[in-house]
Amino acid sequence: MSTLINLIFTKLKIPTVVGYLLTGILAGPHLLALVHGEHEIEVLAEIGIILLLFTIGLEFSLKHLLKIRKIVFFGGLIQVFITAGIFYATSVFYGLNWQTSLFIGFLVALSSSALVLKILQERSELSSNYGRTILGILIFQDLLLVPLLLFTNLLGQNDLNIASELLFLALKAIFIIGFVYVGNKWLLPKLLQIIAMTKNQELFMMSIFLICLSIALLTSQLGMSLAFGAFLAGLMISESQYNHSAFSNLIPFKDTFTSFFFVSIGMLLDLKFVVNNYQLLIFSVVLVLFIKTIIAGGTGFILGHTLRGTVLVGLALSQVGEFSFILAKIGLDNSIIDDYFYQLFLAVAVITMAITPFLMNVSRPLANLLLKLPLPNFLINGLFPLNEIEIPDFKNHLVVIGTDTSALKLSLMAKLNNLRHVSIIFDPLIAKEKMQNGDLVVYGDAVNEPILLKAHVDTAEIILISVGRLIPSMAIIEKVRSLNKKAYIIARAKHIQNVEELYRLGADQVLPEKLEIAIDLFNRVLVKKLYPQKEVNRILTNIRNLNLGEFSEKDMINKPSIFDELRNMNISAIKIELNSPAEGKSLSEIQLRNKTGVTLLAIKRGSSIVEHPVPDTIFKPKDIVYVLGDPEQVNLAFELFTMGLEIN
Repeated sequence: MSTLINLIFTKLKIPTVVGYLLTGILAGPHLLALVHGEHEIEVLAEIGIILLLFTIGLEFSLKHLLKIRKIVFFGGLIQVFITAGIFYATSVFYGLNWQTSLFIGFLVALSSSALVLKILQERSELSSNYGRTILGILIFQDLLLVPLLLFTNLLGQNDLNIASELLFLALKAIFIIGFVYVGNKWLLPKLLQIIAMTKNQELFMMSIFLICLSIALLTSQLGMSLAFGAFLAGLMISESQYNHSAFSNLIPFKDTFTSFFFVSIGMLLDLKFVVNNYQLLIFSVVLVLFIKTIIAGGTGFILGHTLRGTVLVGLALSQVGEFSFILAKIGLDNSIIDDYFYQLFLAVAVITMAITPFLMNVSRPLANLLLKLPLPNFLINGLFPLNEIEIPDFKNHLVVIGTDTSALKLSLMAKLNNLRHVSIIFDPLIAKEKMQNGDLVVYGDAVNEPILLKAHVDTAEIILISVGRLIPSMAIIEKVRSLNKKAYIIARAKHIQNVEELYRLGADQVLPEKLEIAIDLFNRVLVKKLYPQKEVNRILTNIRNLNLGEFSEKDMINKPSIFDELRNMNISAIKIELNSPAEGKSLSEIQLRNKTGVTLLAIKRGSSIVEHPVPDTIFKPKDIVYVLGDPEQVNLAFELFTMGLEIN
């Protein structure tokens, strides 16, 4: 059932996490009752969470954390604690005790890393300005999960002595820090090295599993959760030289068992509860989405985002996350919340996660709609607007549109080669950095005509569009072509199936990214296998023709040359051997053309090249001569320059 649902969801571009939740709802005991062994499913789900936390520990990088520390610690702190505070106050207002209210506040404050990061990754927006903000806040939430797991156990104790418990918590923290340091510095690197030296992949993988589960069980004996122990185990291995190998080995298992976790969550949802409390549920879902969107968006605004970025950040973090399920189960077991609030939480969490992909899809249109309203400039441009620079009245220049790695490198290449160009960048951080480096940059969305006109697209000679996503690329090409009928437009496409659409809208040259990468790799394979360059060109041209059809004719760079058309003619390199018939003689003396039929093109002598050799050019040992001719003629020349053909 899960396979069928996710096959449909993949076609609809809906994340598989939503499919797993729906599978659990349908197959669970509250609907079709296809699965009765809920306990077995929960065990598999627990393994999934252990592996999930373990891989998060493996991926944790202190260096990366320091790069976005402002977003992580400042932005994450604002988003989590303000959200928790508002829901704490709301819960107290409705008569809940402070422990339950505080617990609910933190439950709702967490968002879904698995869901949101997967969507951003699929849309190639993880490295964008708003994507980095979302990533930073989610990292803070993931880090906060560890103390929240400890804090949840404290909240479950009715006779809570805050002073003694905080002291005990501090001692635990000291032990954990020491344990992780010793394990990370000495214990696990040496142990993994001994295991790796056996060169037994199965033993290595089983050892990783054993380390993960052993440390998880150890922390469990200390009164902490298995998931927390798994995180510590990953953290200990993260700085070792074997962390990448461990991570790659666990990925298939993690994904499989994590799917059981989401399926099990769907099974726990009581549809009878949903039907009987639909009004409260609708109100709760709307309240969570609204408050979390406002607070997360406000956090993005404080960090300097424009109105568009504020909307994107807010809606992306509006759901309840998967780690909240772990906390909720612990809270239920410790009687912090009762079954009624547990079921209400499950329903709200599942629904908010399920509609997140749709909210993220409408975030840009919603932002565009809000931009049409008469709003103050500080709301539209953010708290730290970029100072616009005056672009000279250029003509016949290059315009580079995009913020991905390709666009940035192209801009740098143009600068290094003194090509007049203007960059259009929709990322304030990258735009600011390039402006500080003295580059001509227009900050804004290239879909908007005023932004294009600021870069003088209407008088540009070449316009390079490296955006990646199809819809924005189409909109930009159409707008550019309407402003400049003569410009040469080069566009990057992710997939071959996008090529026709971009050509139809007015692009002069479209590079299908994945095809060109594959061709470049295969080109290197053919060169390594010593295929003649002419044969390499013929093979690669044929590959492009098969994949691009009629559009391969538009490729101005990779068209076959005249030599590719002359099947029996090759350019060959021959090294002159010591004591060969040609040694010490001139070109006129050896009568190269009359004796062999080849044409001498050039001579390489050491590191220098002698182009168009004259008749009195003397041949020396170790010279490399480049000759043009058919295979039979080249063979005669080879004999002349080695030891075979005598000169009469």
